[in-house]
Amino acid sequence: MSYREPASLSLPVPLTVAPISDAAHLAFVRARRSVNFVQTPAWGRVKTEWRSESLGWFDSGRLVGAGLVLHRPVPGLSRFTLAYLPWGPDIDWSGDIGAWLDPLAAYLKARGAFAIRLCPPVRTHTWDAAQVKDGVADPEVRRLTSLDGPVDPVGVEVSRRLRAAGWLPQSPEDGFGAGQPQFTYQVPLAGRSEDDVLQAMNQQWRRNIKKAAKAGVEVTVGAASDLAAFHALYVHTAARDGFTPRPSAYFETMFAELSAEDPGRIALYLACHEGELVAATILVRVGGHAWYVYGASSTAKREVRGSNACQWAMIRDVLAAGCDVYDLRGITPTLDAADPQVGLIRFKVGTGGQAVRYVGEWDLPLRPLVYRAFDLYMRRRGR
Repeated sequence: MSYREPASLSLPVPLTVAPISDAAHLAFVRARRSVNFVQTPAWGRVKTEWRSESLGWFDSGRLVGAGLVLHRPVPGLSRFTLAYLPWGPDIDWSGDIGAWLDPLAAYLKARGAFAIRLCPPVRTHTWDAAQVKDGVADPEVRRLTSLDGPVDPVGVEVSRRLRAAGWLPQSPEDGFGAGQPQFTYQVPLAGRSEDDVLQAMNQQWRRNIKKAAKAGVEVTVGAASDLAAFHALYVHTAARDGFTPRPSAYFETMFAELSAEDPGRIALYLACHEGELVAATILVRVGGHAWYVYGASSTAKREVRGSNACQWAMIRDVLAAGCDVYDLRGITPTLDAADPQVGLIRFKVGTGGQAVRYVGEWDLPLRPLVYRAFDLYMRRRGR
């Protein structure tokens, strides 16, 4: 028999996946410039309807990646779960993603997952404010994806590799699926001053910010005790705009858990005019990335532009804190002036930022029969 060198000497040591403590996960997050807030240990405690765990990727014993997994049980089959990693995991997406995702799949399948759903924090396309504005004005252009714009080769390759490995894309045409939006709107902040950011806004935004200041709107950073006032305004906003509001307990839990993890993680902004609350917003920050997460506004006194005042206060604060990005989160890709959803992108494009398309959400069925049953159940209940 001829001599064969041991595999351990001729092949690189594969990455391994194992549970990590909240403390180890948080230390990894703090060493990163940008990790989505839904990939922090605290977020697992916010999503009380899911079971959560923090996982780490190890290279010869060294922690090189991390992810928060939310486990959703199958109705009637509680021993099986959908393993969901929103805006994660936090790994190196620029190379051989199979080396990262294969051990994840093996670990989760062995522990009862019937499928994995993840949302890589990797962009594929960007469009600047001028392009978006011109697209909305052009009756021949109906969607963001019809516009030319820079293409990120990493994102394109991630999509290709996921599809080739059997992952199934979950992001619908409108960009809003059951989980995270595929299209977002962001304001780059790195290397810019307040004046740079303000001058990049459109005339309407600058006018509204000035109008709020002239009207005497005062914006303050509130405390957890102000959540009741925020929630009352938020419920009013939901009734006016036609969406289902979250209960007050959800916001109380969010504030308690995110603040406990990092005192600067979450903030409530309150805009008052003559002692009356006219707008309120919630900001979340991790490292150099800040997100506008929730907003509410009164129907009365809309002319004092409390919402614009809150936005400008948040932008100024995160700019002063050294953030790289102010993220207004989800938009739809429609540019059709007749589509009611176009109002969302019109509002956000006024900030002068950029529209960003991400890879989107993908599923890997690990137990195909259970996955098909779960998919049928979700379709019947409208996800």
